[in-house]
Amino acid sequence: MSTERSIIENRFARFKGRESRSQSIATRFTPAEAKALARKAEESGQNLREWAREVLLRELRGCASAPLDPTVLTEIVGLHLFLINVLSPIARGERITQEHYQEILRHVREHKHVAAAEILGSPAPGPAEVQK
Repeated sequence: MSTERSIIENRFARFKGRESRSQSIATRFTPAEAKALARKAEESGQNLREWAREVLLRELRGCASAPLDPTVLTEIVGLHLFLINVLSPIARGERITQEHYQEILRHVREHKHVAAAEILGSPAPGPAEVQK
């Protein structure tokens, strides 16, 4: 019985301290648009109303941004790996040979996809999927 009560109390506790949401905005969509919106909400792990509210408020605050392109992220990660591997020996006062430079480039090409996938939280592409 006390477990049931604590579950109910927890549900109501999250609403304490915030202003009451008394206003609503209605709009109409075609069936295809409604399906697409519901799919997008589901992908984000939210119900449609929660997702729509979040999207609208994000737009209101000016925080709306385009989805992150995995290809762009991969190239940014590649640049990051390259700079770390090139600047580290230079900072230690070492010179980089042509062979070492080529090895750094090869290493970046081979590992940037895996590092970007880790950031995105998705499995890394297999060797056949990685374009060199």
